[in-house]
Amino acid sequence: MKQVTLSVRDLKKRIGKSEIIKGIDFELKEGEVFGFLGPNGAGKTTTIRMLVGLIKPTSGSIHICGYDVRQDFTKAMKQMGCIVENPELYPFLSGWDNLLHFARMLPDVDETRMDEVVELVGLQARIHDKVKAYSLGMRQRLGIAQAMLNSPKLLILDEPTNGLDPAGIREMRQFIRKLAEEDGMSVLVSSHLLGEIQQLCDRVAIIKGGEIIKTDTVESLLSTQERIFWRVEPIQKGAEILSTYTEITLDQKYIITAYDELRTPEWNAALNQAGVRVHEMNRKLPGLEELFLQVTGGGAGIE
Repeated sequence: MKQVTLSVRDLKKRIGKSEIIKGIDFELKEGEVFGFLGPNGAGKTTTIRMLVGLIKPTSGSIHICGYDVRQDFTKAMKQMGCIVENPELYPFLSGWDNLLHFARMLPDVDETRMDEVVELVGLQARIHDKVKAYSLGMRQRLGIAQAMLNSPKLLILDEPTNGLDPAGIREMRQFIRKLAEEDGMSVLVSSHLLGEIQQLCDRVAIIKGGEIIKTDTVESLLSTQERIFWRVEPIQKGAEILSTYTEITLDQKYIITAYDELRTPEWNAALNQAGVRVHEMNRKLPGLEELFLQVTGGGAGIE
């Protein structure tokens, strides 16, 4: 049975008279990549800041590898590495000297561990170059190396692909998957790139108005929204018939219905019996972006 590395229970944050975070619950297990999504002002960043100890919750609990962040703060933080927003690096120092600077702040981190994280993020060839000569992707990888110096079991990354080109995004995605699948690390990824989250994460939490409104595997979230696109002739008659069985949406040349494995053959037979020609039936899953807009009501940007 996989160990729970992060457990969040009834977490709340009040600022003045406003309750920003309204009692959220979720957990991560070892080897899992977990996506955290929310429109602007949803409370995503506030939650992350509580997780990494930058601000205190009003109530609720955060446990990291069994350690209560309130009662065993130092022990809990030793189990975690994080990058909140952009990695803070010294551009006129080399990548190695940046790591050395941070390693000196941590107990039991020697040059052997530094070599390990450099190899893990693939910076062996450039680690002694000055950071000002690094690409954005290389800086992100060096930031992750810094976050991993203390051998954390939980890694929290805020917008890890922000500003990267498509090749850099793909490289970062492969790297994060490797951390989870080969090294057993739990990774919480906050991102506004919904397509990237869809490809990267095992599970996703969608937060709006300080509350988590959906948490599930990406596959399960999308499978519940599976639909059929019908191309029939005549389309109006087909729409009338299908609307007697299920809800429909007209989209130019298609009639869109939910997918129902048991009832779909019945609907098809009804169309044929009424003389409606069925030219095409396509099963489709919505993208995560479409699902996000559905569950949040749309109209808000992504953080």
